[in-house]
Amino acid sequence: MLVDSHCHLDFPDFADDLDGVIARSHAEGVSAMLTIGTRVDAFDRVLAVAERYDNVWCTVGLHPHDSAAEPNVTCERLVALASHPRVVGIGESGLDYHYDHSPRERQRESFRVHIEAARETGLPLVVHSRDADDDTVTILAEEMERGAFRGLIHSFTASRGVAEAAMALGLHVSFSGIVTFKNAAEIRAIAGELPPERLLVETDAPYLTPVPQRGKRNAPEFLPLTAACVAALHHLPLADFARITTDTFFSLFDKADAP
Repeated sequence: MLVDSHCHLDFPDFADDLDGVIARSHAEGVSAMLTIGTRVDAFDRVLAVAERYDNVWCTVGLHPHDSAAEPNVTCERLVALASHPRVVGIGESGLDYHYDHSPRERQRESFRVHIEAARETGLPLVVHSRDADDDTVTILAEEMERGAFRGLIHSFTASRGVAEAAMALGLHVSFSGIVTFKNAAEIRAIAGELPPERLLVETDAPYLTPVPQRGKRNAPEFLPLTAACVAALHHLPLADFARITTDTFFSLFDKADAP
């Protein structure tokens, strides 16, 4: 089996087809999914999906794009929401300097609040980082010195230096359909160099549809395409890589019960 470690099943893209998405994903061997919180004020919508399906869990968090829209999200609020049995992680949070939809200082403040919540709950932190390598590494390192926490950098597109820092800090790295893109040779090189047991795979659905399905709405059913690409980089059969990443997922997100 495979686990989609990062998707957005509460998004409107899936509203009319969610049962079908889950069924097709299971048919393709994707037996568990983590649907990710991006707005605390919309957390009920994310939680509803996780409560509806046995093998779907969720996180609670505020995406850096929206950190200015909800400036009063506190660690205490995140911790309280994370007490629900279907919530197995904190985030996604982090830094996005590509679009700068929220001021950078506000993004950094929100990121540190989420790290505090991850530390307090013991749940892993889902990190978003785009065009913000230096600040991402600095904040993660500073906060790790203040007290250990667990987590992963999702949909990895950063530099080799960020990957090395993540490994040194004890974090994991997740690869999305981007790793299959023609222009992603450097990302593939990094994916092939990292220890397989520190890797996860994801769709980030409905975005980042892998080759050869690009142009379609992404969904967890396409995860095997990404997993096969990363498995090949490690010269592993897909079944072996699926077992490794599934074991890693349930070890990291240990509040979720393995099927």
